[in-house]
Amino acid sequence: VYAGPPMPRREEIAVRMADAIVKRLAAKKFVEVRDEDVVRAVIRHVVSDNIAAEEKLEADARQLLLEHAKMIKDSAADYRQLLGKVKEKLARDRGFTL
Repeated sequence: VYAGPPMPRREEIAVRMADAIVKRLAAKKFVEVRDEDVVRAVIRHVVSDNIAAEEKLEADARQLLLEHAKMIKDSAADYRQLLGKVKEKLARDRGFTL
């Protein structure tokens, strides 16, 4: 369990997920965990990277829509629907699963 200074939200989520995953895998005997700290660190890193990639995807989608704001406004399209579609396309292009 993490006991250091406050961490960014992404890291906090990654730590909680890593703890839960290691506990469940070990409890159900799916894996034999020799060093829980190492396993937690690896899972935390993967989860954190995934969250960062999703945050970047969201920012890129918003930027694309911002660049086309006038066209969107003139078309009376729904921003949330467009954002979702742009995120889906960017995710597909990047091989990222939402």
